[in-house]
Formats: sequence, C-alpha cells, structure tokens
Amino acid sequence: MKLSDGFDARRLRQRSASSWRLRLGAALAALLATLGVLLSMAGIAALLGQHSLLEPLNESTVAASVFTIIGLTLLYVGVMLWRRCRHRSRSSSELNMAPHLMKKRD
Repeated sequence: MKLSDGFDARRLRQRSASSWRLRLGAALAALLATLGVLLSMAGIAALLGQHSLLEPLNESTVAASVFTIIGLTLLYVGVMLWRRCRHRSRSSSELNMAPHLMKKRD
C-alpha cells in the first residue's frame, strides 16, 4: 500500500498530558502493597508463635488476626490501585481510531 505524502502517523495518537500523577499513584500503591505484605507477615508470624518485635501481637491472637486482616486488605488495595494506574498510563497511548476499524478479537 502506497502512503501519500501528506500522511502523518502522529495524528493518530492523542496528545497526552504528562503522566507524573499516574507514576506517583503507582509508587504510592506499591508502597501500600509493601506495607500490607509486611503487616500480614508480622501477623501471621505472631499467630504461628514466632517471636515478634511487636509485643501486643505475642500476647493476643485477636491483635495478630487484626494485623493480618489489615495487612491483607492493604495488599489488595495496593495491587488494585497499581493495576489501575498502569492500565490508565498504558491506555493513553492507544491509537485514536474507530473501534470498527480495529482487528476483531475473540
């Protein structure tokens, strides 16, 4: 297929603003996920009877369970936020074409 001289492929892509907000959001989400992993590991270690640096966790199984649940919740929220930020940062670079012109995907 022969391209005309006036064709400019850059017109097919949208102009996107700087993605520093999405990068900052992804970094904060990764920090949340890391904190969630650390909290859940401390809670599980206290439930299994391992020595913990946090004294209330050794004394109470309820506190260890709460730490584990909070850690797993933070991990889930961090992963979902990170996935959403990555999806938005990558979807802004898609081609600006009508959906019926794209390839069909089953």
